[in-house]
Amino acid sequence: MFSLSKEEEVFLKKLNSPSKIQDYLDSLSFNFEKNGETNMSPRYVMEMKKAHCFEGALLAAAALMVAGEKPLILSLHVADEDWPHAVTLYKKNGYWGAISKTNHAVLRFRDPIYKTVRELAVSYFHEYFLAKNGEKTLRAYSRPINLKRFGTDWVTTSKSLSCITVAISKTKHQALIPRGNEIYVRVASPLERKASSIPEWKK
Repeated sequence: MFSLSKEEEVFLKKLNSPSKIQDYLDSLSFNFEKNGETNMSPRYVMEMKKAHCFEGALLAAAALMVAGEKPLILSLHVADEDWPHAVTLYKKNGYWGAISKTNHAVLRFRDPIYKTVRELAVSYFHEYFLAKNGEKTLRAYSRPINLKRFGTDWVTTSKSLSCITVAISKTKHQALIPRGNEIYVRVASPLERKASSIPEWKK
């Protein structure tokens, strides 16, 4: 299946719920890309036992695809001084949730309680800010991106998947902040900034 080995397929089949996928991602160390940009496939994430947000999103999408679900990614665009984020979407009883790999206490898993993808994207707005000054940076979100448009080689390839990150970044994104309301957005408080700065994995 998708060029996976039997052992890989059996392992991914055990991740048969969004919660189990999230628990596995949480067990992986964070990929700080100490030797340069990686963008590893799910096969190499499982082998290296580390991932950053995009790599975690791909692994979660692969696990959902093995279970017969659509491998859907949500891209979150930010202001220039911050880093974008990607999460894997899932749906239960008509409501959206998200699986997410991150190194901090925020931008994490979302339960399936959101009626629309926009509602889910908005749930990340107040948590998405710069630690240095509290400026909120989330600006836009994509529609669900089905990774099947890239074939299935991304599940096991040994090559960097930067081509997919570039394609996703060029996908049309919808603005989150209503026009004219930017001036009313409040910076995160010192307490919020302190809480958000706690890392799960040390660099």
